[in-house]
Amino acid sequence: MAAASRRLPRPTTAPSAALRAIWRTVAALPPGRVCTYGAVAARAGLPRRARLVGHALKVAPRALALPWHRVVGAGGRIAFPAGSAAHREQRRRLLAEGVAVVRGRVRVPAAGDLDALLWGGR
Repeated sequence: MAAASRRLPRPTTAPSAALRAIWRTVAALPPGRVCTYGAVAARAGLPRRARLVGHALKVAPRALALPWHRVVGAGGRIAFPAGSAAHREQRRRLLAEGVAVVRGRVRVPAAGDLDALLWGGR
């Protein structure tokens, strides 16, 4: 069976409010900045729902053109397996925006108010 035929179909129903909140949060991430899945979830009003952020990015319509590459795992890790095409693509996009990637990790802002860290305040 070909890999493409094993993929689950994208949902045909309207996205939930949670997915839309995550998409808005990711869309607002400025170039050259990164945020963890957990911080995106918290900013979207969904604390402790980091895995939902990953799901939301997976099912996001391509037309949204979300900057998915700016979302990283805990501790700044690129969440895709090292050496995979997705890992290489995320690394390439981050480097193109001036984000340093060292051994599959990026520097993530210290804990604090996400708005202040990313956008200089509310």
